[in-house]
Parts: sequence; C-alpha cells; structure tokens
Amino acid sequence: MSLTATRPEAPPAPVELPSGGELARRARADGIEFVMALFVDLTGKPCAKLVPVEAVEELESEGVGFAGYAVGAMGQEPSDPDLMAIPDPSSYMPVPFIRPGLAIVHCDPHVEGRPWPYAPRVLLKAQLARAAELGLELKVGAEVEYFLVERGPDGALRPADPKDTAARPCYDARGLTRMYDHLTEVSKAINSLGWGNYANDHEDGNGQFEQNFAYADALTTADRVVTLRYLLSVLAEQRGMTATFMGKPFTDRTGSGLHMHLSLWRGGEPAFPDAADPRGLGLSSLAYSFVAGLIEHACGLQAVLAPTVNAYKRTGASSTRSGATWSPRAASYGGNDRTHLLRVPDGNRVELRGGDGSANPYLAAAAALAAGLDGVRRGLDPGDPGATTSSPLPPTLLHAVEALQADPVVAAALDAAGPGVCEYFAGLKREEFFEWHGQVTPWEVDRYVTAF
Repeated sequence: MSLTATRPEAPPAPVELPSGGELARRARADGIEFVMALFVDLTGKPCAKLVPVEAVEELESEGVGFAGYAVGAMGQEPSDPDLMAIPDPSSYMPVPFIRPGLAIVHCDPHVEGRPWPYAPRVLLKAQLARAAELGLELKVGAEVEYFLVERGPDGALRPADPKDTAARPCYDARGLTRMYDHLTEVSKAINSLGWGNYANDHEDGNGQFEQNFAYADALTTADRVVTLRYLLSVLAEQRGMTATFMGKPFTDRTGSGLHMHLSLWRGGEPAFPDAADPRGLGLSSLAYSFVAGLIEHACGLQAVLAPTVNAYKRTGASSTRSGATWSPRAASYGGNDRTHLLRVPDGNRVELRGGDGSANPYLAAAAALAAGLDGVRRGLDPGDPGATTSSPLPPTLLHAVEALQADPVVAAALDAAGPGVCEYFAGLKREEFFEWHGQVTPWEVDRYVTAF
C-alpha cells in the first residue's frame, strides 16, 4: 500500500503562535547557550535542532523548520511544506549534565500554521481534550525499563557488565553497585529536573535496569519518557555503553516493558478510589468501566503499545532464564498480581502492562485513554478480577495491526487530531513486519539447511 499521508479533510484552524519572550528570558537567566528543540516521530525517534540563545525569540514566535519526509514517520512526502516545531515553554529544562549551557524544550510540529495531526504530541493533546470535555484528566506514571549493552567481537549483543551473569539477577545488590556511577548520575540528573526519582534497580534480565519517577499529567509524563530515553542513551554512551529500549534484545532473558500506571481525575480529585468496593480492589464504578474499556480494546491497543516485530518476542515468550517473563499473554485484570494485563496495586490506579520498551509514550497514552473512556461512556463492567477474555493478545505485529484496523475506538485515538494517521501508522507497521519476514535468519539456516 502507499504510505503517502492522507491529508485532513477539515484541518483545524491556524493556531496563533506565542508572542515570544518567556522562553528567551528563562534561557538567558539560566545562562543557556543552546536550546534543543525536540519532538518525536510516530515511531518515537527523537528529532531536534540546536538553536542558539540569540535566536530563541524567533524559535518561540515562529518555530524552527524541518523537512518532514527526512524526519521519518511523520506523514509527509518530499514535496510537502516544512514542519515547523513550535516550542512549549512549560516543557523547558536546562540539562547541564549532558552539556554545560544546553537546555531542551519539547515542541509541537505545525504545517502552514496548523498543528500537524501526525505529530504524536499533537495527537495526545487532542485526545486529552476529548477527556476534558467529560470533565476528566488522565494522570500517568511510567516505568522505563532498559538494557545496558555492548557489542562483542562477533557483533552480538552482550551486557555491558561482564560480571552480570546470574540466572536470577533481579534486585542483585552487586550488579546494582557495579553500575552505581551510571545509575546515580541519571538519578541526580532527573531529580535536578524536579521529577522525583524514588527508586533505581536491577531488573530481571542481565544488564537490565529501571529508574522510577513520580507520576504527573499524561502529557508531562510522555515528555519525561522521551527525555529520559534521550538522557539514558547519551549518558550511557559517555561511559562506552549502549542503552537499548528494544523489547527483547536477548532470546533467553526477560524483555523490557513500558508499564503505565493510569488514573482519571475529576475537578482535581482522584476518580478511581472507592473504599466500599465490594470486589475488594478499592475501585469506583468509573474505574471498573475504564478497566473494562482497556480489556475490550486490548488486542487493538497492542499495535500501539508493542509496535515492533521484536516486541512480540517479549509478549509471546514462554520462559526465560529467571523462570518468568512478566509479560501478559491475555486480556485480564486482577489485584496486586503481575501476571495480568491490568494490575491493580491499590485503589488509586491501574497498571497497564502490555507496553513494550519501544512504545511511543504519546501514542500509548492516547490510545489507552481512548479505550478506557469508551468503557466509561458505555458503562462497561470487566467482570470479576482474574477472569480472562476468550481471545489471547496478538501473537505478532501483523496480528496486532489487523486488530488495530478493526477497532474503531483505538483507530480514532490515532486520528484524534485529523484523519489518516491510523492507516498511515498501520501501513508502516505492515511494511516493517513483511520486511522482517523477508529476511533469512540464522535460525532458519540452522534448522533447515540439512534437514531434508
């Protein structure tokens, strides 16, 4: 199929851009020399330009231009007008631990004065506006898991720590200590940004780590996930390592997820808790309807939550060296039980565990919100905790894409800022699957070359 973008039939009206000033004032007050104007494409690839502080007022008032087709998955062709990255001053942050005098600001891409519907941050903001029409706000906490790796002489990946070889390395104090300098540098960096880092640990795979920070509104958390991936990548490179968010870099080891803790708020108060819950999980009827929406749309959601060929090596894993995969294989919910797609650790939130380390946080939050709100609007009930739907989660990316295209609610979430985005995204992912499927792998050679 053609991956040419389908233009919005009724594009939103041009947006009046900021008059300028706030970003420049803050940058100069902080002694900033360059501002990195940052956004991601639909795959989550971070894209940026360095803007000298002398040009920040122009950045704020006009944005900075990008050739959209060159960016990547942004729904553009070479003949299309430039994407103009318009900064959100509220996302501004100095990052001297990366380079002295450097700051980052997240941007909303526009085309010809209008928010570009293929831009993930624009898309999430549109979906959040739909929730606001119901008087609801989504707050999200995100668990960013990653591996620290290097390549051996044969090109194969291996943990960057050669002593990290235990069969069950999760929470191992020695492995944690050997990576102390990296982990504490990251912790200090994100605390300097006010994120509230509260734990740093060795995860279940050799070379795998997780660094937690406080929850916030959905847009802020998505910005922070993107920023943290960038920080982890750069800081790991400075120590001769590679930080990878690939869902399953090792066949026999646990994969990396992007688990999201979701809660709805109304009028500044949490809408999920209910101490009188007869099911004993402490959830309100609204929360149960939200859970039911997530379960009903789980298969379509997986194309967004687990958006790579490799992601299904994680969710489909039957065993690992540690004895557990920590990856759900069916749409179910329960209490403080990590075998479910939806874990309910307490009455304040639900944890959506289907997300893969490669998930685009803006798309993931938007799609999850749409699914949950569908349950709220329809007053759905998920049944008793522990019950499993008859349909397992999709076994491959291709199955997930087919489920996405068959799910009008999740598809509409991707089209929240304008039509055509879902079909474009699905086309990209089909192409990715068949490109992988067309490769002859070492597994096939080993299995078949003398089998017949």
